[in-house]
Amino acid sequence: MTNPARARQSGPSIPRQVGDFQVYWPGTALEAHGLVLETIDENRAVVMMPITDAVRQPLGWLHGGMTMMLAESAASLHACWGVDLSERVPVGVEINGSHVRSCRSGRIRAVATVVRRSSALIVHTVEIFSEKSGELLSTCRVTNYYRRQEREGAV
Repeated sequence: MTNPARARQSGPSIPRQVGDFQVYWPGTALEAHGLVLETIDENRAVVMMPITDAVRQPLGWLHGGMTMMLAESAASLHACWGVDLSERVPVGVEINGSHVRSCRSGRIRAVATVVRRSSALIVHTVEIFSEKSGELLSTCRVTNYYRRQEREGAV
């Protein structure tokens, strides 16, 4: 999720508030698909995505792969919370999910909640809901590894 060069150049080293994360949006899938970080704290992040033609499959339903992109984005954004991004960045190493229903329109909301955080890994459960009906659409698990940033001039 996190572009290491962008993290070093433009964002706060230790993001903790919704506004701290907005510098990472331009030129990414998050911007292209209209993702909005609604809330974030030590234990969870909530990210919204509108259902547009860009995220539908040919039959008009929400594409399952786009649901997984939303889940990974929510978990990866949360994995940055309170981390010194000049020292280490989260990189996705595992994702799985089950789609229990779908929808065609409106907005969907991902709620990424920490299951376990260590110095090397963070694991989230991400539940995706229809904003309109409140129904659960998908449940996912995402694991990020904290990779050390390479130092300038390092070989």
